[in-house]
Amino acid sequence: MKRSFEEFLPLTHVSYHVLLSLSYEARHGYGIIKDVADRTHGQVSMEAGTLYGAIKRLKDDGLIIESDAPTGADARRRYYALTSTGESVLRDECRRLAQLVSYARDARVLPSNSALGG
Repeated sequence: MKRSFEEFLPLTHVSYHVLLSLSYEARHGYGIIKDVADRTHGQVSMEAGTLYGAIKRLKDDGLIIESDAPTGADARRRYYALTSTGESVLRDECRRLAQLVSYARDARVLPSNSALGG
């Protein structure tokens, strides 16, 4: 039986960051760890055990797959890529998070977009 995208939500913060990292390109484990740390300016760091546990769950759920190494990359490493289901789940999670931010703005917990100049 096929699961609906909503059944995957909310994503754990680790799963969210792994899927977001893979939305740019296929990556190996260390590449994911480095991308997440770089993108979050060090605010999110992952240990290898945590990452590979998340990768196993995401693979089992059909959100990511092992993929071929990109051209010129180290073919000895395992690379991972998003599936179309993974892309849809990530998009739905981003919408869910945006809605939560919208609620916080409505409650004046966060400034509105216009107060930010946007």
